Amino acid sequence: MAKDTEKLIRQLSLISFLMAQGRPVSALEIKREVEGYSDMNDDAFARRFYADRAELESLGIELGVEKPGEGFFEAELYSLPPENFYLDAIEFSDDELAALSTALLLLTDGGFAYAEPLRLALQQVAWGHPNPLNEGERAPVEMAMTASAGGRDLSQRLSKIETAISRRKTIEFTYFTMERGETEKRKVDPYHLVFRGGQFYLIGHAHERDAVRVFRLSRIQGKVGYASKAEHDFSPPEDFDRRDYGSRADWQLGEAEDTAKIFVRERIAWLIERDYGRYGELRNATKADGAPGKGRVFETSYASTRELIAWVLRWRSNAEVLAPAELREEAERRRALLHQRHANGFEPAETVDRPLRDVPRRGRSNGRGETAIRPERFARLVTLAGMLIEAAKAGERLPIVELRSRLELTDEELREDIDLLNVVNFGGGTYVLYAEILGDEIEVDSQPYGDNFARPARLLPLEAKALVAAIDLFGDHLPQSNLQSARRKIVDALGHDPSEEGLEIVPAGGGDAAVARMVNEAIAGSRVLEISYYKENEDKLTDRRVEPYRLENGREGWYVESYDLGKEGVRHFKLDRIKEATVSAEEFEPRPEVEELAGVEGWMTHGEVPNAEVARVWVSPERARWLREERTVVEELADGAVVVELPYAGKPWLVREILRGAGDLVVLEPPDAREAIAKEIDG
Repeated sequence: MAKDTEKLIRQLSLISFLMAQGRPVSALEIKREVEGYSDMNDDAFARRFYADRAELESLGIELGVEKPGEGFFEAELYSLPPENFYLDAIEFSDDELAALSTALLLLTDGGFAYAEPLRLALQQVAWGHPNPLNEGERAPVEMAMTASAGGRDLSQRLSKIETAISRRKTIEFTYFTMERGETEKRKVDPYHLVFRGGQFYLIGHAHERDAVRVFRLSRIQGKVGYASKAEHDFSPPEDFDRRDYGSRADWQLGEAEDTAKIFVRERIAWLIERDYGRYGELRNATKADGAPGKGRVFETSYASTRELIAWVLRWRSNAEVLAPAELREEAERRRALLHQRHANGFEPAETVDRPLRDVPRRGRSNGRGETAIRPERFARLVTLAGMLIEAAKAGERLPIVELRSRLELTDEELREDIDLLNVVNFGGGTYVLYAEILGDEIEVDSQPYGDNFARPARLLPLEAKALVAAIDLFGDHLPQSNLQSARRKIVDALGHDPSEEGLEIVPAGGGDAAVARMVNEAIAGSRVLEISYYKENEDKLTDRRVEPYRLENGREGWYVESYDLGKEGVRHFKLDRIKEATVSAEEFEPRPEVEELAGVEGWMTHGEVPNAEVARVWVSPERARWLREERTVVEELADGAVVVELPYAGKPWLVREILRGAGDLVVLEPPDAREAIAKEIDG
């Protein structure tokens, strides 16, 4: 029997024994009665029992310990108070459960890296209600889960880091440092995980730098391991603000370098204030600022000069750096470089290699590998035990296909889990349950102590974080308006907010929740939506009348897929560019051609649209490493630069991407796209 399986049987048997006794018991009783301990000598038992207690604690199950007096190890008494294992009942409304179920369906379909613990968590909180997988509503929403990139490896890293954060364990891993292009060993005290911009980041104290650093999980190579066998290795500093890193702009990640003054023209001031106001202060411009016209001044601290300049350049002539002088000079240099390279011709270095265009298969993955990661397996067994005992009490047989669907198990995994639960016991024939597979069904005989698992168990930290992370990822964008009230009830039942204890979600998009509510109302009623929309490429607000069909979450935020009645075609409008929205009284009949396009899977995730044109884009040697992560390299050049392919559906999008490149990206083909960029910068 595998060591991991032995440990699971031992820990589940220990939990059952302590709950069945209902009183504090000695270590001697535990050693004698609980499966897995009785054949150990005293030293081995002391080590294993201590390790099991520590591991259960990291899973959120804390044993009570009483010390009657000084003496031997056996003098301690142990118990498992019900409140330390059972989850308080949560009274969800039907709407709240529907919202949670919709979130589950969208995220497990979309490749959420926390899909399995999310599924298990929802089974626990929805205990006593119909199967949430069957009840979920197919909402007109699509999630683009770029965070699932990495599949099995990413899930394993997340699991290890989650446990290390909760147990305060120092970790070691090999890391590719993008700035230097080097692979190095890292030793880190992990403090916090943040999900932003489609990627997971670890914030922790790097021993090599003796400072807090940010690590992108996709750049970790190989396995993450513990640096020692100690129970705890460090204590997070009291002045560390976990939520600080999630509330920063891209240009603020790192140690602050200075405070910038950015001039913003009046026409986009509303947008900057709504979507970026939390990253600085917006005030009226004065003569003393040296502003080039009427507008506002946005003051914001920055850690990355390049990131801030890239953000300023994307607003074209509507934003300009005023101070400090060094930042202004660098911004002007990069703007001039952009214009020069696109207007006066550009000759890249000689091509030395043309890599095969091996585009990776884009399949949906829920992050599970060939074998479930350790904390998820424990949670799955506790959840499965509850389902089996519930069926036994009702005198029903459970269809195998239903259990496999609810827990996302293969037939082999389900049989292994049942075999394991059948041997959970604590002496004298006191088994928890006996389940037998009969054809396509499972018959369960609940033993006297099976009731220990007949109530939902507390959520493991991983499950709690997955559940709250899913809610935070959607924000206020689901058609159901009860996700936030469900979140409050979950946090109340847990007694803490998981987002403040290791994992924080920074949802894409700006302050567009009010617009999302209007869009959802129009979609539900098949009503024409009237919007005031800011078109960046034309630098103006336009009034549009559209038939909205679905919300789509992309790399840069939320979009509404619509049929534009004025343009007579399908258009995607970014929610944070909609200044105002009104649901009209005019109804519309859904158009088959629009619904057919909605079925094109994954285009939002990967930034590619059907029938897109493809630009050949030169990337400077300084930025080549970054673009390799995201795009297909088609040419390697002698000076270290590369050429990548960039699919695009319209020049406005391509222009914005090149401007954000801050001079490090140059369009080689097609010629008309080069001209559009040169004209934009010249204007």
